[in-house]
Amino acid sequence: MNTNKSQTYNNETLVLHADQEWAKKEKGVSPAIYYSATFSAEDSAEFAEMAGTPLHPRYYTRYGNPVHERVNKIMADLEGTETALVTGSGMGAIASTILALVSAGDHVIAQTRHYMSTAKIMDEMLPRFGVEVTVVEQSEISAFEEAIRPNTKLIMLETPANPTLVITDLEAVVKVAKKQNIIVVADNTFASPLNQRPHDVGVDVVVHSATKYLGGHHDITAGVICTSTKLAEKIWDTHTSIGSVLSPMDAWLLLRGLRTLPLRMERINSNALALAEFLEEQPEIEKVYYPGLPSHPQHELAKKQMKGFGAVIAFAIKGDYNATNRFVSALKLSTNAVSLGGVDSLVVHTAAMWEGALTEEQMKTAGIPANFVRYSVGLEHIEDLQADIIQALREL
Repeated sequence: MNTNKSQTYNNETLVLHADQEWAKKEKGVSPAIYYSATFSAEDSAEFAEMAGTPLHPRYYTRYGNPVHERVNKIMADLEGTETALVTGSGMGAIASTILALVSAGDHVIAQTRHYMSTAKIMDEMLPRFGVEVTVVEQSEISAFEEAIRPNTKLIMLETPANPTLVITDLEAVVKVAKKQNIIVVADNTFASPLNQRPHDVGVDVVVHSATKYLGGHHDITAGVICTSTKLAEKIWDTHTSIGSVLSPMDAWLLLRGLRTLPLRMERINSNALALAEFLEEQPEIEKVYYPGLPSHPQHELAKKQMKGFGAVIAFAIKGDYNATNRFVSALKLSTNAVSLGGVDSLVVHTAAMWEGALTEEQMKTAGIPANFVRYSVGLEHIEDLQADIIQALREL
């Protein structure tokens, strides 16, 4: 249920009706797919207006598309921002945002734990372009404050963090940043706008990999940027140059996925909490990391800034790399595949997934031991998921 007075509807209604302005114009009960790269103008005056309007939905699909416009409206309402901008991937959203907001000579503060591609932007890409980056422990607010320099332009957050589910205190970081007029960007992918709204506590830009919960069916790659109109236009200008464009078909699939997001998140939240509690009871499990568990060191903070705790559970097996591999391979109901937040459960042996992309030092910084498992809980019946875990643990 929606408790934010700025929203006209509860979330269940919002995802179905926030874009009804377009439905009334098109007359179709189901949204149309505008599979056109370019759109016509009546005359030179209209053409000039189309070409000069940021995010125009009917000029050139790299700039915008009518289906993009509908998704943008729903996402802006879900996150409580003025507007939104879709991209071709979550990393397209993150890269477009960062590159639009920093320049050579600027300084960025990032977390020790980020999605691996975000970490590579911080560790490798930005320094090549003359942008300094300081990485801090995200659970220590004083670390953010101490890292600030006169040229600090941006703070990049991600909470819960991938894959260790460390929580960052959004409100506390925003308070530190606003004293110095520093822009705060938060990756909200692991929470979803149903479980957490960073903009409500002052985060300037909220980014998502819409490939995950928002699409919800493991069939698209997409990203979303939710922010003010002013920042969206600035980011859009960089985005059109980078070219991380969301196709009209994938935008339509994302729109369809959003229609069921509240229902899916309700089931995912309840399934994941029940499975996390179940895992804690298993003698073969060394440690379970899930913000919804009282055993999580930041459980109280998670309860403060989240309404639900999401699909992802991280846990360590009592065993080595090979034992962990046997366990993951023995699971029958969860597919051994990357990504998260879809209708069916996915599992990865985290060390196996990340060792090809990160250096040994980066793996250590990210806190990824050899016996670590990341499990994204889907919509299956909880008793079936529990039984599948039990039979796989026998392989240890």
